Amino acid sequence: MPADYHTHTPLCKHAEGEPEEFIAAAIAAGVSEYGISDHAPAHVDGFDDWRMDFAELDDYMQWIDRAKSAAEGKIPVRIGLECDWISGHESWIDTLAEFTSWDYLIGSVHYLSDWDFDNPAWLEKWAKTDVEDAWDRYWKTYAKMADSGMFDIMGHADLIKKFGYKPTGDLRRYYEPAVDAIASSGCAIELNTAGWHKPCAEAYPEPDFLDLAFSAGIPLVISSDSHHPSEVARDFDRAITWAREAGYTETVLFDQRQRSFEPLPEAS
Repeated sequence: MPADYHTHTPLCKHAEGEPEEFIAAAIAAGVSEYGISDHAPAHVDGFDDWRMDFAELDDYMQWIDRAKSAAEGKIPVRIGLECDWISGHESWIDTLAEFTSWDYLIGSVHYLSDWDFDNPAWLEKWAKTDVEDAWDRYWKTYAKMADSGMFDIMGHADLIKKFGYKPTGDLRRYYEPAVDAIASSGCAIELNTAGWHKPCAEAYPEPDFLDLAFSAGIPLVISSDSHHPSEVARDFDRAITWAREAGYTETVLFDQRQRSFEPLPEAS
């Protein structure tokens, strides 16, 4: 199985499980490498209730050390962060990047201004929102994040669809500028299987985006976005089928922010 690099810890306040349980699940799933990339601290502590505070980064490193100890040479453990791109606070990413020698950083957009649009707590706001405007703002923000060159992996590209709200018409009008920006930046994207278990019932990103990404030469990782040991490598067989249908034959590995590649298994 491909490496699973997008996984969380209880420090984000909405995940469960001990490091030893996550490692056991990764070994049982047969992933080539296991990466830990919890929600990074924001520029101020208490920014929201679904991430660690800056002072907890030391606890995060201890959690990772426990995971590495549990792996006992059976599987490589890589360390990363899922960093939020928050307008006006982009320089904060540099502070996070310098905290330790990360293997990779994931860039994600969860916020439009002060609205964390994928948070179920604010679901009712979608019914009062101009969906086309929200999508336009989201994809412009996503492209700007790619242009920054700060990240190794672009997280769950079309997360904006999580609750099933989509504009009418050909959505490639949103995808194409973002794909161009990602390709120019040299970032990889992830095929994130968590979307199959959200209201949109579709992995992130959808096949049209994946096709465009492959045509643009954008590298790929497959990720579970697991918040519980039972979710590690969830739906990877299905994701491999999607990736191969788009044309991918390999996925990316990261070590100290340097890349290598591994063959994508045949779909089972």
